[in-house]
Amino acid sequence: MRFIIYFLFCCITWFSGYTQHPDKKENSDEVSPLFKDEKLLKIYLNYSKEDILSYTNDSTYLKSNLSYQKEDGSIKSIETEIRARGNYRRSNCYYVPLRLKINKEASQGTIFEEDKKLKVVLPCLNSSRSNDDVLKELLAYKIYELISPYHFDTKLLSIQLTEEKKNKKIDHDLIGIFIQDNKKIASINQGKLLKRHIHPNNQDPMSSARNAMFQYMIGNTDYSIAYQHNEKLFYIDDKIVPIPYDFDMSGLVNTSYAVVSAINNKPLPITKVTDRLYRGFDRDDEILEQIRNEFLFYEKDIYALMDQYKSYFKYPKEFTECKSYVQSFYEIIKDDKKFENRILKKERTKLD
Repeated sequence: MRFIIYFLFCCITWFSGYTQHPDKKENSDEVSPLFKDEKLLKIYLNYSKEDILSYTNDSTYLKSNLSYQKEDGSIKSIETEIRARGNYRRSNCYYVPLRLKINKEASQGTIFEEDKKLKVVLPCLNSSRSNDDVLKELLAYKIYELISPYHFDTKLLSIQLTEEKKNKKIDHDLIGIFIQDNKKIASINQGKLLKRHIHPNNQDPMSSARNAMFQYMIGNTDYSIAYQHNEKLFYIDDKIVPIPYDFDMSGLVNTSYAVVSAINNKPLPITKVTDRLYRGFDRDDEILEQIRNEFLFYEKDIYALMDQYKSYFKYPKEFTECKSYVQSFYEIIKDDKKFENRILKKERTKLD
């Protein structure tokens, strides 16, 4: 019966002319120039980590400069403001994640004209495999961009960072990510960013279940749609929609510093981040079955998407393990018994 449902779902999607999620907005005008294509963008940053940690907070920025390579190979420099962001990474990482702000005048005529506020993801550790960790986190974002109509747009970066350290300047060649600003998502979707806690029962069931299935796919338990931990809530199309971010603690990324989340100081029943645990809230089986079919429909597209980024990995083994991890998810949801035992029977009925 489930095979028949899946078959019918694929047929309907095919004859309707869909090449992406049925709810996805296909108006390319909604995509800003910065995120228009998947090309790697080369940028140059120069700052003092000590100054950023000492003199910036949620509302205080430092003046800085951002340069980027244009399509013709020339370098364009614009004045920016930057500050540190994040909790764990700010306190524990060698490279500080950033929030970047460009004033309206400086952005005119540049690829940042429609994206004047951005998050910047950098590697956490100063190690040989850290750039590959960022690439794996980017793949998580890109997969969600593919399967969900509501997501953060992202841009792969090649970053030449000049670190000012005492009387020295140290150059670092890094992989990074630009992430779309929260308010930009709200604006594009004619919606509203919500800042309060909202129970999952009051959120859109399809969006919530799709989010949970994605988190299960990448082996992530470090999130909460109720309390907006590594999630943002938006009111879009007359429904409350969670959108995830920050996946460095997931099994897919599998960083050397990743640990299993503790919920209210209570450990989860898994021992390592590569173990999967479904954390979705209780939904009708029909909704979970529909979400399951969506993920099955996108399987080949997800593999093709991942292959696009294979050449950027320094260590081929990191890419192979990342792709194998996604394949192991599909082994679960293709098996009726495993799907029932590991997902349907693991749905939560109360908040932790």
